[in-house]
Amino acid sequence: MPGGLRFIGRRFRPGLASGIAVTVFIALTVSLGNWQTRRAEEKIDAARKLAQAMRNAVLSVPSAPVDSAGFERRRVSVRGHFVARSTLFLDNQVLRGIAGYRVLTPLSIEGGDMHIFVDRGVATAEDLRIVEGIAMLPSRRFVELGPDSSSGPLRQNLVLEREGKRLALKLQPFVIEQTSEAPDGLTRAWERPDAGVERNRGYALQWYAFALLAVILYVAVGFKRVDSSEG
Repeated sequence: MPGGLRFIGRRFRPGLASGIAVTVFIALTVSLGNWQTRRAEEKIDAARKLAQAMRNAVLSVPSAPVDSAGFERRRVSVRGHFVARSTLFLDNQVLRGIAGYRVLTPLSIEGGDMHIFVDRGVATAEDLRIVEGIAMLPSRRFVELGPDSSSGPLRQNLVLEREGKRLALKLQPFVIEQTSEAPDGLTRAWERPDAGVERNRGYALQWYAFALLAVILYVAVGFKRVDSSEG
């Protein structure tokens, strides 16, 4: 008598090809769900660290090279002069649903030859000023079809090492997202680190649901009607 799981006159007899296909699909969807879950957790952790850093004292950015690890997501202050001629415009930025540019200007730190990029806006007067903001590492999660042209100020991505060589400037290894006021008419509404967490969680739930649906369909289709000759 043939074995196998029986249920209401049907026996579970899935095909080999369908079994392989379902296994691969389930592995893929669960993996994607786990990735979205990790992204949500990373954003929540980044927001927690930023909240903690905001309660700490403001760090002064020196005119000597520093390690970015001691400054990342900390409140910082720096004194120097903007180098207006070296301003860059970061393309494809969206603020409140409106596309535009983020303007980054290197600031020559007082007391030496070190510079730091400030994510701030336009109207880059070169008078002495103090800038306060949050130290941020430029994202390295991007795809470039080719290197940005060095002939103009427009950039798709900010790569500090590349800009330091192009401008012949010594750069600190992070960017300051300016929070201090300046009469330049620019909007400084920086996105929170945990922005989009609910979207990530929704995507994760969606992928897990696809995996569960695949299991249900696999089981449902795998049950074949038992022929009377099989007993």
